[in-house]
Amino acid sequence: MRGKTAEDARLLELLDPVAEAAGYAIVRLRLMGGSETRRLQVMAERPDGEMDISDCARLSRALSDVLDAADPISGEYTLEVSSPGVDRPLTRLKDFEAYEGFEARLELDRLAEGRKRFKGALAGVEGEAVAIDLEGETETTLIPFAWIAEAKLVLSDELMKRGAETRARRLHQDQDTASE
Repeated sequence: MRGKTAEDARLLELLDPVAEAAGYAIVRLRLMGGSETRRLQVMAERPDGEMDISDCARLSRALSDVLDAADPISGEYTLEVSSPGVDRPLTRLKDFEAYEGFEARLELDRLAEGRKRFKGALAGVEGEAVAIDLEGETETTLIPFAWIAEAKLVLSDELMKRGAETRARRLHQDQDTASE
């Protein structure tokens, strides 16, 4: 899920160690576009889940150096480094744990119970399966993580509040650090 294509997977193999050495984790990577200029979109975060503009610039420089040296993408492309955002994609099992209780949309790579799309409140992880409380269902559903093609948080007031609280905490910490 962090990459969709074989080319994405090769780029992740190349860029994951670079991001980790710089103190970041790649949440999702997509190489998009056709024959003209393509776009390499990299969503990343620090271990604390944050990613501000200076982090994006720092990671972009680190990735650019490796991409320029290795030249793994044929033709022209634009590198775009960003945070995953509030209504972020969920691409790792730990994402499903971290956002337990929040609403998400999941799309599977196969039919399950006659459908591919599911929406509900995340209920954690059990082994290699994502637990989700589906709308209108009384029991928690377990979906194998390997079956999930796409997953994303649903933008809600509760999610926005969590994001605002996190930003406020970070600003307070930055002010405390600056006053020392």
